Amino acid sequence: MSVKVFVPCDAAALSVGADAVARAISEQIAARRLDLTLVRNGSRGLFWLEPLVEVETPRGRIAYGPVSADAVPGLFDAGFYEAKPHPLCLGPTEEIPYLKQQERLTFARCGITDPLSLADYISHGGYKGLQRALTLTPEAIVEEVTKSGLRGRGGAGFPTGIKWKTVWNTPGDQKYVCCNADEGDSGTYADRMILEGDPFVLIEGMTIAALAVGATGGYVYIRSEYPHAFRTFRRAIALAYENGYLGANVAGSGKRFDLEARLGAGAYICGEETSMLESLEGRRGQIRPKPPLPAIEGLFGKPTVINNVISLATVPIILDKGSDFYRDFGMGRSRGTLTIQLSGNLKHGGLVEKAFGLTLRQAIYDFGGGTFSGRPFRAVQVGGPLGAYFPESLLDTPLDYEAFAALKGLLGHGGIVVFDDTVDLARQARFAMEFCAIESCGKCTPCRIGSTRGVEVIDKIIAHQNRPANLQLLDELCELMVDGSLCALGGLTPFPVLSAIRHFPEDFDKPAPKPLAHVGERAQETQQWR
Repeated sequence: MSVKVFVPCDAAALSVGADAVARAISEQIAARRLDLTLVRNGSRGLFWLEPLVEVETPRGRIAYGPVSADAVPGLFDAGFYEAKPHPLCLGPTEEIPYLKQQERLTFARCGITDPLSLADYISHGGYKGLQRALTLTPEAIVEEVTKSGLRGRGGAGFPTGIKWKTVWNTPGDQKYVCCNADEGDSGTYADRMILEGDPFVLIEGMTIAALAVGATGGYVYIRSEYPHAFRTFRRAIALAYENGYLGANVAGSGKRFDLEARLGAGAYICGEETSMLESLEGRRGQIRPKPPLPAIEGLFGKPTVINNVISLATVPIILDKGSDFYRDFGMGRSRGTLTIQLSGNLKHGGLVEKAFGLTLRQAIYDFGGGTFSGRPFRAVQVGGPLGAYFPESLLDTPLDYEAFAALKGLLGHGGIVVFDDTVDLARQARFAMEFCAIESCGKCTPCRIGSTRGVEVIDKIIAHQNRPANLQLLDELCELMVDGSLCALGGLTPFPVLSAIRHFPEDFDKPAPKPLAHVGERAQETQQWR
């Protein structure tokens, strides 16, 4: 029986030479006439070890990494395909502490299966959730998801079951399920990993959602910066159609569900659900006032379920294992697991799936290994560019929606970006305001004008121009943006700004630095770059 050798096709692995490693392995197999099969799997999420090569053995997979193309002949000379010793050998993959200490539910198959093998997906438990859903009424499916405690993993943390129930109860001759895969937050990549490493789990989750609310059409809105993910997911959709898991007769049930992948246009604001709908309908991505809620009047004015990738990709295991199984993970009102994405100044950047309740300190040190630079930790931003900056004194905060909200923080999509003691938090605060000014859709004045004025005020504070009065003005401006903005871009931009002032006031009282470019100049430069 042919021995399988696995090399990831994930974008993170490709960026450090995975394709070259795969070619080198293929050449060695041919030259040595070995009975080996090369499989391109997804990434396990241990990015500091990529490209991570695995070999299938009777005692499980054995990992080697990071492997370069130049190292491949030496691996073959050592007999790595028979799991023989080599300096790059990491032992059994599942025993690597980074993986062993996780609870992988949503990402149970990621890095294990061939992403575009439907047979591989099914052999590893795929479509069991759909099979069970087909035996239940729509109300029972919604109830199962509601009881699981699953909340939106896109940032807001809204209960998924309640959103589905609203769509189910809203009459409509046509309903839709839309997946927001416009993953634009800094330090996040979990959506991409699902799209590239286990796309069928998202298709299955969306199909279950369609059964639950009576939808017959669906769209996945993928950010333009994810070309590999877009190609992989479109191919997965085609395979699902070819094998009867999409179309007029889903899994022989007589139920219809059609699915299409759409590529975004590079706008951060389309991560907001109503802006995404505008873009899907062929218009410029801009915020829609609410009400009406998209659950009642969404895509093309029809009742629409909108969830992000991780929310929908988690649904199959809930239907397969039951709501009680999933609810037993987590703490408080945050049930199940969180996909933590570690990045920034860390030794071990990568994906961690862990039950809610892990502390920031455990995530940064137990999994991340501390700062890559070896310098002292100073700050961490959780939740993307709109998340608060936390100092060392808050590292024992549990990763929990309510715990973060109590500290005026944002758990968001689970991205964690770490900074050492060389960071300037005044510059980071300015960046947050500038980011909002550049990415604002312009629909509402508090966001469009407030962010531009915010950059100017921060510049004056940094330059020591009437500092007390400008700090007061910035506080009032932030309050206006929180209360008056139409969406979370303007409403949450004050979080990183105010947290930087609150926790790192000394950075706003340094000698005046060289003036930075004005917002208008930077916006023009950004537009030219695009």
